[in-house]
Amino acid sequence: MYIECKDGNLTGDARIGRVGFSKTGKTLYYKGKTFQSLKGNGFKSNFYEVETKADYWISGPKKNGEDRLYGGRVPIEIDEDVREEYWKKVRGLPERAHESEA
Repeated sequence: MYIECKDGNLTGDARIGRVGFSKTGKTLYYKGKTFQSLKGNGFKSNFYEVETKADYWISGPKKNGEDRLYGGRVPIEIDEDVREEYWKKVRGLPERAHESEA
């Protein structure tokens, strides 16, 4: 998934990583953090982190790599455990499978 911390801004730190889902899909889990859906009530965000209340945009990564709503080509970190899968299956660019930024 594409995970971008909005925390009061239009852009923020972003990552590509694997999340866990609750049975309903309204709760996501990533690296020890719990995210709840804003149920369509967020401004440029669709989840919030339960502990800090920070806003996030979380979505499936796009094949063309244009995941950010704003910020153009600001680098996006890719978690090591999904790096090869991201470049090969999502982006269709196996020659970039060694890269840790999109």
